[in-house]
Amino acid sequence: MKVLLITDDPTVLDLGSSGHTRAKENAVAIGELHVLISTGKTETRDEGSLRIHTVKKGLFSKYAHLRSAARTIVETHGIQAIWSQDPFELGDIASKVAHRFSLPLYVNVYTDFMSPWYSTRTGMLRSSKVGVPKGNARRLRLAHSVLPKANGIRVMSGRVKDALIKKYGATIKEPEVIPVSVSMSPPEATSLPFSFPFSLIAAGRLDAGRRVIDIIDALALIKDRYPGVGLFVVGDGPERARLERHAAHKKLTERVIFLGDRRDTWGLIRCANVFIQASAHEGYGRRILQAALARVPIITTDVGIVGEVFKGYDDVLAMPPGDPSALSVHIAGLMEDGQSRQLLAMNAEASAKRFLQEAGNVPERLAKFLSTTSV
Repeated sequence: MKVLLITDDPTVLDLGSSGHTRAKENAVAIGELHVLISTGKTETRDEGSLRIHTVKKGLFSKYAHLRSAARTIVETHGIQAIWSQDPFELGDIASKVAHRFSLPLYVNVYTDFMSPWYSTRTGMLRSSKVGVPKGNARRLRLAHSVLPKANGIRVMSGRVKDALIKKYGATIKEPEVIPVSVSMSPPEATSLPFSFPFSLIAAGRLDAGRRVIDIIDALALIKDRYPGVGLFVVGDGPERARLERHAAHKKLTERVIFLGDRRDTWGLIRCANVFIQASAHEGYGRRILQAALARVPIITTDVGIVGEVFKGYDDVLAMPPGDPSALSVHIAGLMEDGQSRQLLAMNAEASAKRFLQEAGNVPERLAKFLSTTSV
């Protein structure tokens, strides 16, 4: 089968990265996978069953160039199905190209965009306000238009599946839960660049939805009582500058270390005492899975696969989003209770392995997903 995937995931271009490896594995299972992405130049990389097409971003809009390139690829390579990385701008392009050539449309939903935190909620009574990106309301409207046109919808968690069914009912195809595959063999540990007596680590794109600001606020609440605790933040994004200023305002500059984007994130996680996540919404939880497989205890908000893969207080310490006080209580609790850290880490590792084993062969499941639904 010949499938065109329209994506904005830059890791697919990075040889040896998890994104590129997944694309190669999916291509082998599918037969022939063409990946289209907007970058700084236009070229095609032929990697056998995987073909990567890059198109140069337009001066005013990258989407017009993507749409034109997608049409050319469909006509040139005899594409049989269109697959979109999201139901938003890329989904809109994919749906229009699929309609023009009477091809089936498949859509990934990585984000829990039905969460009120995605489009309206900026904070809670006890938390800092973080503005919702202006484009999110428009993305919601695009999703409302794209998803009813899809011949197949892939989600990463039962939480998102249930939310979509509740919203759209019979107007959409029933979503299928096919998670992103994660290796069950953690890499070698990578030493953290600075040594704290007790190290927290957070990882992910630094956008409004991650609410790393709540972790900083939690740390500020206990900084005097626990002077040995520090936080490493791995990742980059539009909120980074604000978070750095906020850490300085809370007099935590020397205890909140921003590491930027790193290819060795999983290795860094292995060297921390606790993995911490304060996201307002998540569609999945790849970093939580990695932390669990590395046997690092986890503090997290109740998002993504928390609740269906990881049980609160058995596998992870979980709480609602937007509550720095609760985060601070959990941080202090794990600092003082080494036995709890061990039990949580062991239980989470077992749950992660069970989940990944039950997920089966993800590339083969994707190949079936993309070939069994007709227009």
